[in-house]
Amino acid sequence: MKKQYEPMFDTFTFKRGVTVPNRIMMAPMTNFASKENGEVSEEELEYYRVRSNGPGTVITAVAYVTRGGKGFSHEIGADNDQLIPGLARLASTIKDQGAKVILQIFHGGRMCPPEELLDGQPISASAVAPLREGAVTPRELDHLEIEGIISDFGEATRRAIEAGFDGVEIHGANTYLIQQFFSPHSNRRGDEWGGSLEKRMRFPFAVIDSVKKAVDQHAKNPFVIGYRISPEEMENPGIKMEDTLAFVDQLAEADLDYLHISVQDFWSGSMRDKEDKESRIVLIQNKVGARVPVIGVGSLHTPDEVMKAFDTGIPFVALGRELIMEPNWVKKVQEEKEASIRQTLTKNDQKELVVPDYLWNAIMNSPGWFPVEEN
Repeated sequence: MKKQYEPMFDTFTFKRGVTVPNRIMMAPMTNFASKENGEVSEEELEYYRVRSNGPGTVITAVAYVTRGGKGFSHEIGADNDQLIPGLARLASTIKDQGAKVILQIFHGGRMCPPEELLDGQPISASAVAPLREGAVTPRELDHLEIEGIISDFGEATRRAIEAGFDGVEIHGANTYLIQQFFSPHSNRRGDEWGGSLEKRMRFPFAVIDSVKKAVDQHAKNPFVIGYRISPEEMENPGIKMEDTLAFVDQLAEADLDYLHISVQDFWSGSMRDKEDKESRIVLIQNKVGARVPVIGVGSLHTPDEVMKAFDTGIPFVALGRELIMEPNWVKKVQEEKEASIRQTLTKNDQKELVVPDYLWNAIMNSPGWFPVEEN
């Protein structure tokens, strides 16, 4: 490879002892390819197989920890032991290609589509509907239900351990349940689970503690615990950057292996204040990067763009859309073939790129999200 790209291929050992071969990760992306019962499908396995020979780490599409938290059609399930064999096939498929594999886990909360729930009723921290057209008002969780969901995160972690994953990523971003407890828009509670900033942090940290206990009890090999966060919300009241900086300051002391920042563009500024142009990732890196590894992501298409991101001091970059369009992105950089990295799609590329049908249809019906050329 060219000398200027060598730093992205440095190895790294996380706090809990997992060593990864390079600094490039596959970002977690919903692929709509699992079976209706949450079982991993053959189509899904092949999608991951062709993308796992290059990135040092693959973070899977998100898996729901309990059936009432299913957030998407054809989503991976991690809510019962019958799904462990399929999860084990997913883990081994990725690891056989040379990557470490991390299972992202979540509960969709008020963002769960009613048609994906057995009772048709989304739940959340409070009975406040999201600001989306046609959104359903969720039912407020009671204390016992909250404790049950916290336990469900631990049980999903146990299943990931038994299935052979190298870690889990707690999905505390993208408006889902953990973020809903942290957000002053979705959390209007007056008990120990809401109100002040400190109380709104309580649920995320309870989930982290549940996951850590599962790892301590069940993991016989090193096992990563990561956490994903969205820096801000558009809603008022909503999460502000000062809230997030206070939160990550506490997360940096929570014995996590990494923080993963969820934004669409690595360099994007505030979504709340258009005058604030400073990268949210860089702000978080400057705040806590000396204490916990930070993963950057977002519209980094070329190796030069990735290296510019590394220049900020972050130790990892996750690639999402880039690995859908170019499964061999990492290998091409290693082989000095970066000029041939595909950065656009055509409508005839699905078979060659091994993209599941549901995901491909979503791509084709989302103008602007992927650059699609005419055939």
